[in-house]
Parts: sequence; C-alpha cells; structure tokens
Amino acid sequence: MDIGHVSSEMPALPRRLVDPRPVVAVGFVAWLVAAVLVWLNPAWSEARSVCLMGLAVGVLGLSIFLAQRRSARRGDKGAQVGLRTD
Repeated sequence: MDIGHVSSEMPALPRRLVDPRPVVAVGFVAWLVAAVLVWLNPAWSEARSVCLMGLAVGVLGLSIFLAQRRSARRGDKGAQVGLRTD
C-alpha cells in the first residue's frame, strides 16, 4: 500500500496560537478581578492570600517572558530558542 510522499517537516503554527501575550493578559485580569471580588466580600477573606499569590506568580511569569524576549532580541547565547521577537 503506497501512502505517497511523507514529509518530516511540521507545519508552522499560526502566530495567534503561539503568542503568549493574550494568555498572560487574560490570566492576569482574571486574578485581578478575583482579588477585587475577594477584597469586597468579607466572607471570602481567607482567599485573599491565594489571589495575591496568583497575581505575584503572573507578574513573575511575565517578567521571565519579557527577559527571555529581550535576550532573544539581543541574540544572547542563553536566550530561549524559537521565541518570536517582533
């Protein structure tokens, strides 16, 4: 049974599927909304620390992403490979 030519190359994903900025923005806004709601409702006061840590992890992840993108733009040896810099 002949299946024809099989290419070993994987097609490139569309830019909108590999851009992490929308995911980071939506996640940060979701944690921000949750933090505001928790602060406004005294019954949820126990969840305040969880919301603050969610925001802190989001800021940490964003700073790592921005540092890696800056390194990739400069062409640093230890920069993440395959990161779009435009």
